[in-house]
Amino acid sequence: MHTLSGDRRATCTQACRLPDRACPTRAVTGTGHRTASNPPRYLHRIDGVSAGPPAQTDRDDASGDRSSGNESTATPVRYEEVSKRYPGADHDAVHRLSLEVPAGEICVLVGPSGCGKTTAMRMVNRTVEMTSGEIFIGDRSVRQGDAAELRREIGYVIQQIGLFPHRTIAENIGTVPSLLGWKQAEIEQRVEKLLELIGLDPEFGDRYPSQLSGGQQQRVGVARALAVDPPVMLMDEPFGAIDPINRSRLQNEFLRLQAELGKTVLFVTHDVDEAIKMGDRIAVLRKGGEVAQFATPTELLMEPADDFVEDFVGADRALKRLALMRVKDASLWKAPICLAGDPTGPVRSDLAGAEVPHALLVDSGRRPLGWLSERDLAAPQVPSRPDTPADPLIDADSILRDGLATLLQSGSQYAPVVDGNGRLGGVLSVEIVADFLSSGEAAESELAAVDRPHE
Repeated sequence: MHTLSGDRRATCTQACRLPDRACPTRAVTGTGHRTASNPPRYLHRIDGVSAGPPAQTDRDDASGDRSSGNESTATPVRYEEVSKRYPGADHDAVHRLSLEVPAGEICVLVGPSGCGKTTAMRMVNRTVEMTSGEIFIGDRSVRQGDAAELRREIGYVIQQIGLFPHRTIAENIGTVPSLLGWKQAEIEQRVEKLLELIGLDPEFGDRYPSQLSGGQQQRVGVARALAVDPPVMLMDEPFGAIDPINRSRLQNEFLRLQAELGKTVLFVTHDVDEAIKMGDRIAVLRKGGEVAQFATPTELLMEPADDFVEDFVGADRALKRLALMRVKDASLWKAPICLAGDPTGPVRSDLAGAEVPHALLVDSGRRPLGWLSERDLAAPQVPSRPDTPADPLIDADSILRDGLATLLQSGSQYAPVVDGNGRLGGVLSVEIVADFLSSGEAAESELAAVDRPHE
């Protein structure tokens, strides 16, 4: 069974009967199957009590502060004629895969069940060994060196999260730094920074996984994958087990992190909508492990390579284009705005030629407070409490599809768009979205200019 041994080392017990590649502990930490009485020499407890002499690494002598936030430079990943055939199989799970993921981009591997997308990803960190071909991270083949060391240099996030249940959140995040012999103070500083990065208060560090929601646990899984600042991250359906509302929120949070950190990411999903939202580039695999198309989201939607890709993407390709643009990049309307106590005469004049039929009351920081009705504007001065609240508010960084969903769910024809500080950026309407979808060549050229909605 998968437990932590009595001294809380990050290894599985002798009772584990899973093969190495299927063991979640090994996948996260890079360790193989060992008994608790025979731990690897580099394995240390999170609390700093040594389980043996630490392996000396270049990091031990580094003068820089690992917790300072100076993240590493991303590295490209390149597949060259990579194939994998499992023992006893009569065909390849992955067949002669060749593609390159540029540094700092998200490449999504998507396709039907059994197309080899997860196998293709796992060959990067050698939890699955390739049969032929080469995979390079930068200029180095992944075959060079020890597989366990390779895994510690690559972030790995899985759907089941794989947090150690008897370790605190801080200990979970600090797992790989501890294995690498980082000093306890460095681990604590790194954990504190990562908790801040994923939007969790420092007090969460002392909690256990069972005390967190599924979405919070998945955030911790992402933080653990970022713990040693890997240039490459592997994400195997990381949001697949989360409910739709939290899934969208976590996707947006990860895109925010990616915009800040710029990692090279291989992301596996079966959901083409998620692929379009998350990917800089998308590799569509067909059964038999062959690439049917490798393209940007725009190219995939506008020019599917063949009938298989067209069918897989779906008949609603036009609607999927809504995932290619952020709300703030759309042609938003401008609403007349005013402060409480302003004279209503000028507001009524501004409304005469406005795209929005109502004026918007804002505070001194341009944060929306409510829509002003005709009764509100009949008074000499703008009231401090308008008849109609400003809800819903739409996040400027959300994709156009999510903005439309917010409008439809609230029954509103239009709504204020706000930035991260709540400041007004414009007004999104159902009409704007409809115009976007029907704008033909103009929309295509606009999409090409914003092919990456989360940069």
